[in-house]
Amino acid sequence: MDLDATLDRLAADPHGPVDLADLALHLARDEYPDLDIPAYLGRLDALAAHLRPRLTGALAPDAVELTHFLFREQSFAGNEADYYDPRNSYLNDVLDRKLGIPITLAVVAVAVGGRAGLTVAGVGLPGHFVAKVVGPGDAAVLFDPFHGGQLLDPGGCEALVSAVTGQPFAATPDALAATPPGYVAVRMLNNLKAVYLNRKDFARAARVMGRLVRLVPGDPEQERDLGVALVHAGQPGRAIDHLRAYLDRVRDAADELAVRDFLTDAMRDVARWN
Repeated sequence: MDLDATLDRLAADPHGPVDLADLALHLARDEYPDLDIPAYLGRLDALAAHLRPRLTGALAPDAVELTHFLFREQSFAGNEADYYDPRNSYLNDVLDRKLGIPITLAVVAVAVGGRAGLTVAGVGLPGHFVAKVVGPGDAAVLFDPFHGGQLLDPGGCEALVSAVTGQPFAATPDALAATPPGYVAVRMLNNLKAVYLNRKDFARAARVMGRLVRLVPGDPEQERDLGVALVHAGQPGRAIDHLRAYLDRVRDAADELAVRDFLTDAMRDVARWN
C-alpha cells in the first residue's frame, strides 16, 4: 500500500474501498518503522481461517460466533485500566497485547469477520465505536467490541452513548449506519492525536496531525492544531504555512490573536536561525 496515495483517495472519497487493517498497520509504521505488515495481515488471515468453518450463513448465529471467537476464545478486550495508552491505537500492538480501544477492536472484528466471509462494518456512535455484522436487506446485528462483544439493540446503543457522553442519543437507522473507511481513519487518528497532546508529546502529535491534514485537507482546525504542535515541538519552520493557512481560511476566528502570536513566534525563531 502507498499510504499517501491511499489517504489522498480517501480524502477525495471517504467511502472508497480499502482494507482497514492494512491501512491501520501502515499508519502504525509511523511509530514502528520496521513493522512487518504482511506478518500481521497473515495473523488476521489465520484467525479468519479458524472462524470460517464455524459460520453457517445465518446472520444472528454468525454474529454470536464472531464475538464469541474474538472476545471469549481469543481474549481480545477493551483496555479499561489504561484507556489512553497509545498502544491501544496501533493495530500491531492490539494484536500483540489483545488490548485496545473501541475503534481498534472494531477494526480487528471487521478484518477477521470480513476475511472469514462475513460483512462486518464499524459504526461510529458519539463517544463510542461499535461494529455490526450485516445481512440481507437492512438486517444487522450490532455489538460492542470494547465490552466483550456484547450484542446491542438500538435501545442499548442509546443507553451506551448516554452513559459515555451524558447526552441523549436517538439510534435512528442513519445514526447506526456503517462508518465509511475514510471517517474511520480520521477517528483513529484523532484519538491518537488526543492521546499525544494530553501527554504533551508534541512531536508525535504533529506527526499524527500531518496524516490528518492530508486526510481532511479542507479542515482549517487541523491546520491550526498542526501548526501549534510544530511550534511546541521546536519545528517553527514547518509550522508557518499551517498557521497561515488557518488564518487565511478562517476570517475573524475567535482564536485569531492567539494563532497570530504562535505565527509571530515561529517567524521570529526562523529569522533567528538566518
